[in-house]
Amino acid sequence: MDLIGTAGIAPIDTHPLRGCCREADRADVVSMGLDQLRAALPESFHGHLIVLTEAIRGAGRLLRDLADRALVHVSRVPIVSTYLNVVLPCLSKTLKDIITYYENKTVSREIRWRRMYNRMTDEAEGLPLLQRFLLYNHFLTLLKQLLTRSPSFDLNTLETLRTRILKLRELRGISPPPMQVGTLVRQDLMSLAVVQEPNAHWAEQIFSLPLPSRTALKHLRPSKSSGPFYPWGHFSIPPESKILFRRPFDNDRISIVVYLNSVDKSPYFLMRTMQGDTPWFSLLGAHELCISREGSAVQLKRWSRSEQCSKLWAVLFFLTWEEMVLFYCTFVALKARNMLTVQIHPNEYRLQREKRLFQAQIIDDGFKHSLIVYEDMQTRGLRLHAAVWEGELRQCPVWTAFVTHQSQSPTWLSRRSRHRVWLKDVQLYVFCSAYRQENMRQNKSGAFEIYFDREEGAKRFKEVFTSRLAAVESDNDRGMRASM
Repeated sequence: MDLIGTAGIAPIDTHPLRGCCREADRADVVSMGLDQLRAALPESFHGHLIVLTEAIRGAGRLLRDLADRALVHVSRVPIVSTYLNVVLPCLSKTLKDIITYYENKTVSREIRWRRMYNRMTDEAEGLPLLQRFLLYNHFLTLLKQLLTRSPSFDLNTLETLRTRILKLRELRGISPPPMQVGTLVRQDLMSLAVVQEPNAHWAEQIFSLPLPSRTALKHLRPSKSSGPFYPWGHFSIPPESKILFRRPFDNDRISIVVYLNSVDKSPYFLMRTMQGDTPWFSLLGAHELCISREGSAVQLKRWSRSEQCSKLWAVLFFLTWEEMVLFYCTFVALKARNMLTVQIHPNEYRLQREKRLFQAQIIDDGFKHSLIVYEDMQTRGLRLHAAVWEGELRQCPVWTAFVTHQSQSPTWLSRRSRHRVWLKDVQLYVFCSAYRQENMRQNKSGAFEIYFDREEGAKRFKEVFTSRLAAVESDNDRGMRASM
């Protein structure tokens, strides 16, 4: 039995968490197998297979997410493990049965699919295979909410789904789990009651907001993780530490969990990689890392005391330019505002391979900020970037906003006075707890107002986008004439 323990906390059985990693790998295998099966079947079968495969992939993502977050919320692992012991054997058998059906080469691929679908529906008393995975995924989502004390957690729904899964286990001949779920567990659940936090950390919001655009990056390669790595339970993460966000890379082969340490109030980066079905971890504070961009990847480096030199910790490739920008700015803001940070190199404030088209001072929610318009040299994407104007945090990101196709509308940008410009349909990603963007939207249309310190700044800012719009229209006209 695998046990972990931290100061003041009894050793905890990690077997169910390792089971999450194992079944996540199996879910990936099944997803690829069903993709290959779909490719050999008529198109009429594709729709159902696509949604089923995506539900299975979703189960894998949820399982890895649970296992990664559990390392931060160690004190809540025992109660979550009780519920994992209910769902994992059932989920595992479902995945193994699917493999048995699609690998049966004694019959045609169409018969394999029909048998799989019909027989597995019949054995579950009419519950179709897709709905079965939706049941699993709903259950796993609730366990994640339970682990993280989400305000969305609903104990009654969790118990209802647990009863349905226990019934499914019985129908499929899986022995019942140990009799642990009862009054004692309900008391434990009550002790994990959700505490609504009135002031959520800004970093919790960054990756939960939808992207207004998705600009694909090129020249992608597998992400790298260099460690040093340690097994589960090596790190003693203080109780009540708060997870700010989690980002998976390479189909979850590598993940980064960023949390706020409850003792020193500093952000830490917990990296997980896989060796077979065994997870390995590396942990460093934001103050112990340096960031830079290399093409479509972000590089994180650490200082090696033994070798007295900088060494690579991770190379993280991003699918979209927007996600890379958000990760980079979030890291820099967390590091710059961290009390443990001794110094931050000026180069870290700049995302490489961006061209500065414009810069001016603005008065933004009562603060002096730099407003910069950047163009990415690889994707030609545009973004607005506000940073601290002066003082210790000079150049630290405050917010960014991506300029989308909406900017081609003549009503997107309007100059309201000598110093004021309004932008419609712009979404801000804010990297500062003190900043309130709603104070800059106090108008009937809800447009975002930019107040320039000097009149010349407002004039030049508008010219940047007016000239680009004229260039786009000119290119379109040339294209139309060429096609005539």
